Amino acid sequence: MSLTTKQRQELILTRILEHGAVEVKVLAQDMSVSEATVRRDLRSLADASQVELVYGGAILPRVTDFSFRSKAARNVPAKRVIGRLAAGLVTDNDQIFIDSGTTSFEMCPHLRRRRGLHVIVNSSRLAVELAANSELSVILVGGQYRPERMDTVGPLATSTIEQLRGYLAFIGADGLSRDFGISASDIESAHLYRQVIRNARETVLLVDHTKFLTPSLFKICEFGDISRVVTDLAPWPEWLEFLNALGVEVLSPRAADEAPALLGPPSV
Repeated sequence: MSLTTKQRQELILTRILEHGAVEVKVLAQDMSVSEATVRRDLRSLADASQVELVYGGAILPRVTDFSFRSKAARNVPAKRVIGRLAAGLVTDNDQIFIDSGTTSFEMCPHLRRRRGLHVIVNSSRLAVELAANSELSVILVGGQYRPERMDTVGPLATSTIEQLRGYLAFIGADGLSRDFGISASDIESAHLYRQVIRNARETVLLVDHTKFLTPSLFKICEFGDISRVVTDLAPWPEWLEFLNALGVEVLSPRAADEAPALLGPPSV
């Protein structure tokens, strides 16, 4: 029995809420309809702001509120896992840079155990959290203050970073693409973190599994500019193959062969 338009769209919404993304080809097979029919359904849902179209399928609409409080409320368990794993890469007396993202912020509870650590940050919230530990030395990068994100960006921030070298950088991202690279949702962050990566001795990327689904607008760097990716779930095999070919290590709490199929990006 064929499904009505309403039934198809309800099924599509159910799938996308469960998995975060859907593919036109898979939906067409599962509902026994043409790919053109699925595309029309996705277009209707997109017009109603219920999904966001990407090449080969659709994803959940990306949130446009990029404030620290809003971002901190998303994917909390995943961020805590990533923060713990990332902090494990830091040793006593190390020199590190931590970006102002909410994923990187989850490193804080674990860094309090380190001694003689020198930490460079562009986040006022992160500086306050870290400064509570007298064993840590904190450098807060100045610049244009963004109250909603509690961080600093702009020429003054970039000028400060230009004077620093030899640190281990921990950088987050809003989106990833094998073609486009690592990206951010705003040009100010992308510009600053590009300079941070350029001056770092090594860069570690901190991203939860949802970031592998689609890129953001402003490019930060290429995957070849980083040494490790720390994530909460092992990426789709195509991503693992891509990263391994570049010599980028993937650190996650699960083995690669345990990664669920939903972590793969829509067909390209």
